[in-house]
Amino acid sequence: MSRRRRGPRIPAEPVSIEIDSLSHDGRGVGRIEGKAAFVAGALPGEQVRARFLDRRRRFDALRTLEVEANPAPDRVTSPCPHADLCGGCSLQHLAPAAQVRLKADTLAEQFAHFGGIEPEQWAEPLTGETLGYRRKARLGVRYVTKREEVLVGFREKGSSFITAINDCAVLDPRVGQRIEALKELIAGLSVYNRLAQIEVACGDEEAALVLRHLDPLTAEDEATLCEFGQTHDLQIYLQPKGPDTVHRLWPQPGNGPDRLFYQLPEWDLTLGFHPMDFTQVNAAINQRMISQALAWLAPEPHHRVLDLFCGLGNFSLPLARQAGDVVGVEGEEALVQRGRENAERNGLGNVSFRATDLQQDFTAEPWAAEGFDRVLIDPPRSGAEDVVRHLAGAGVERIVYVSCNPATLARDAGILVANGYRLVRAGIMDMFPHTAHVESMALFERESH
Repeated sequence: MSRRRRGPRIPAEPVSIEIDSLSHDGRGVGRIEGKAAFVAGALPGEQVRARFLDRRRRFDALRTLEVEANPAPDRVTSPCPHADLCGGCSLQHLAPAAQVRLKADTLAEQFAHFGGIEPEQWAEPLTGETLGYRRKARLGVRYVTKREEVLVGFREKGSSFITAINDCAVLDPRVGQRIEALKELIAGLSVYNRLAQIEVACGDEEAALVLRHLDPLTAEDEATLCEFGQTHDLQIYLQPKGPDTVHRLWPQPGNGPDRLFYQLPEWDLTLGFHPMDFTQVNAAINQRMISQALAWLAPEPHHRVLDLFCGLGNFSLPLARQAGDVVGVEGEEALVQRGRENAERNGLGNVSFRATDLQQDFTAEPWAAEGFDRVLIDPPRSGAEDVVRHLAGAGVERIVYVSCNPATLARDAGILVANGYRLVRAGIMDMFPHTAHVESMALFERESH
């Protein structure tokens, strides 16, 4: 019988360690007996006392307990009392301006790593409020028997445990300031120990909670949830099984549309979405991001524009206000339908939405052969390697690439540059303050011959 191989033993005693640099995910980097150590909550130049979280063959992972010497100039007091333990944020100890510099440096390093690419111009970072901004989140739920307490929140750093919090400074206050009330609500349900998670989704006027429950609710449970929703002005959805089982409990179906909404005032648009749909977490940065993307793409009334990975029309509909014809392509049929709903809601007849898996060969699709003057790409973290190879051969004049992963953006930028495009402009957008997530945008123009 084979034995399971165990990793290195995790020391119980904290260690002192000097921090040399920051990793791309915002952890301090030092060495313990020559071995790389990544320390959450530590900054370059500091000597910290840290506790081991994990040990691997090539590196150790630790969490800062205290700064013993040389606190960094950019160190600040975290605005959230749970920041040292909670894994929802990783950079609250770093001044917001320094967080932005770290993200900009990360993007530049990734461009340099993939073929020595550098944009002709660096755009000013898009920044905004750093607290209360997060409109989308997944909160874990767990009943702790020893404490006889329900916990609601994000997981601890380097752990599967739920952080014990009473509020959340980065969540939209309509939910972030009601964590304690949520805990009390769940503790009073018959399934208090059979709730797995809560999806949070907020529009401009409405906020919704989607409760994933592993056992059926009683009639009394449902009445309690309806009362909570009514009292706190929150829409309540239930998810008894898979995503296709999500349904609204409060307000009762038939009392208003099964949608949340957000406004894009610059383009006189109202977009509707279901709580489980993908939407940008930061409404203010989203509006500035769209404005910058359209300015860089510069669509005119005679242009045909292609919006790839278009979602529910976040870019497609503003583009349709300026371009002659817009085609939005998305792999998820539900989002394609949402895009069509939003086009109809806003009276836009010059935009169409198509469902196509963009991770597969799409070149035989009718829309792919129509020819486009401008293209906007907003892919998932895996990027759009095959897409940009096709676009490079199609002779598209101008491409704006919106990215949530600087490594795949840089890789795809290398492909475009190698195929006759200039990287004209690039910059970061601080969509997720206090985290190491790097959102960025790049403009490519085809070399004239």
